[in-house]
Amino acid sequence: MAPAAAQAPGQAARDPLTGVRSRLGRDWVGQQPAPSDVAILVMAGHADSQGIAGAGTGGEAVDRFGARPMQAGIRDELYWNLAVAKAVVALGQQRGLTIRFYDPPARTIVNGDDPRTTWSVGKAHAAQGGYALEIHFDAYGRDGVGSGLIPALQRQPNSIDESLAQAFGGYPMAFRGGLGGPRRGIALLEIGKLEAPLEPALRNPASRQAALAAIAGRVVAALEIGLGRQPGVPPALAAPGGLSRQPDGVGSEPEASRRQASSGGG
Repeated sequence: MAPAAAQAPGQAARDPLTGVRSRLGRDWVGQQPAPSDVAILVMAGHADSQGIAGAGTGGEAVDRFGARPMQAGIRDELYWNLAVAKAVVALGQQRGLTIRFYDPPARTIVNGDDPRTTWSVGKAHAAQGGYALEIHFDAYGRDGVGSGLIPALQRQPNSIDESLAQAFGGYPMAFRGGLGGPRRGIALLEIGKLEAPLEPALRNPASRQAALAAIAGRVVAALEIGLGRQPGVPPALAAPGGLSRQPDGVGSEPEASRRQASSGGG
């Protein structure tokens, strides 16, 4: 994996790692400054909707070419959502960001308003003034759009939204009439379509860790820029307060993905 893959692709339509960007017109600009010490909550999309509607894409390798899923019982999108979310939090903590990861206690929670869901926890975090970010991979082929940020609908787009859109591209605010996360104050980041070149780089053990590191590096750098920081500032020079514990399993297989699906949403 070339070091350049960790860098944002500017305004190019296609990135050598994450593939095509969203070509949908971005109808917003993030002009509201985000507080430099804002608490950032990172979540994995579809972490509580396995086996029901909204489970996420299986990915081109599995659905089209018959490859074995990365883990039995969950879609490949969730597998990679978890891996990226955890890598982003680990790196963000190393760089002194006030950032943490939330993973729901069950892989299947039928009620989207259950207080244990990512939507509910993200909504509460955003309502308290924090920045909630949900990681996703887009569908492959014609069903997918590409990488980009969909900002929260409950507030004005801010400097973090703008920085992530500069790094990954942007979607219209009311994409598909307003998705569940953005309607609850959660920004949704599509890393890229789960197809080549991105999916093979992730599935290949020889390139997997470099690809995850490149993606996490791009996300964290965008967060730092959005907070008015210089990317890559050593932890000793960053604000020390409020850091949460590093999630288990970062840098290896996404351990949180091992949770069993439950049968209900109570």
